[in-house]
Amino acid sequence: MKFYTEPSREIPISAETEVLVVGGGPAGFGAALHAARMGRKTMLVEQYGAVGGVATTGIMSHWTGRQDGGCFEELRGLARDCEAEQVINPEKLRILMLEMLVDAGVDIRLYTAFSDVIMEGNRVTGIITESKSGREAILCKMLVDSTGDGDVAARAGAPFEKGRADGGMQPMTIMFKVAGVDMDRAMFFWGFEDTVQLPEGDLQTLGRQELPAPAGHILLYPSSIPGVTTVNMTNAINVDGTSTEDLNRAEYVCRKQIPEIVAFLRRHVPGYEGCYLIDSADVIGVRETRRFAAHYQLNETDIAQARVFDDWVVTKSNFFFDLHNVEGAGLDASGEYKAFKQPKPYTIPLRCFVPQRIEGLLLNGRNISGTHKALSSYRVMPIVMNMGHAMGIVAAMCVEQGKKPLELNIHMVQDALHRTNVTL
Repeated sequence: MKFYTEPSREIPISAETEVLVVGGGPAGFGAALHAARMGRKTMLVEQYGAVGGVATTGIMSHWTGRQDGGCFEELRGLARDCEAEQVINPEKLRILMLEMLVDAGVDIRLYTAFSDVIMEGNRVTGIITESKSGREAILCKMLVDSTGDGDVAARAGAPFEKGRADGGMQPMTIMFKVAGVDMDRAMFFWGFEDTVQLPEGDLQTLGRQELPAPAGHILLYPSSIPGVTTVNMTNAINVDGTSTEDLNRAEYVCRKQIPEIVAFLRRHVPGYEGCYLIDSADVIGVRETRRFAAHYQLNETDIAQARVFDDWVVTKSNFFFDLHNVEGAGLDASGEYKAFKQPKPYTIPLRCFVPQRIEGLLLNGRNISGTHKALSSYRVMPIVMNMGHAMGIVAAMCVEQGKKPLELNIHMVQDALHRTNVTL
């Protein structure tokens, strides 16, 4: 590999804040909102032109999993005038989430990409950004890495792992929408095993036979717009969301599948005979990349047994192991989709959010410390939004008290969470 030596130069410090949240997806939204509500000077940096991540730019169909209380319940309640309880209206969420952040006093910087981390020893003290304004520095007292991939933590040198034991990671997907659906006859398929017997055969079997591999399953969801269905059927495997080359390849693979998927729907699925493509996500959906080493690693047993940790900061989370097949369409056989019968919600401890070796930094979202299988449950948007809720409060208390996260009185943290509708 050839190298270019970048000349040394002075970088202007464009801002100094107390709590800096990098990444404006559901996790980052929750963190910025609640750090600001705690009275701390808070800035949110987001590389795209909207907050909400997969819920907005990714045009996700619905809130998956169950998450009661906290930031997610508040947002869902406010959005009920816009949408059914679980169905997402991405365009209206774009406005609502921005309004909530602005009302809380968050300094929002969209169209601003994270480039590098600023450190003093092993402590994160800020970041370098790239934008239309050029290369700039932002300094902070606490940083919440809500990038999904843990880009800040990785640049800071925090140890991490990716995927399962052999490095395989769950596939990527581009969501899209079709219009022209006859809603009186339309069928929806919420799970990989939902199917219907047609004269030409079983629908899911037809999908595996006719759709371009590694696509091959049928997932169709109602949208907030009459006659429009959201489709979750594109699939790209053997790709790493921390590789730009792989992201480009996955983008092409998924987009090339879309016309063939639409043709399949028109050919086989009742109510979709006249459907046509009207929208697709601005960004590809990445399910899994880095998971960082912290002071505790959440595992599948913790989830399956609904463990209540003494140092809980996230509560009332419940979802099965939504482990997509690393090698192709459908779910991974080890996901225990059928067998998961846990009715009780689980908790997530503060220790999962505090990376080893690095100070001044909190993990947030799917980059927290957990196993490959556990991640398939806690990675969904409602749960990571309440992770952000908790990390915003923890970051704010660290700034206020001049302490490290694990030096905080956990009962004081939990009291603050109680006051914001997070209870056991």
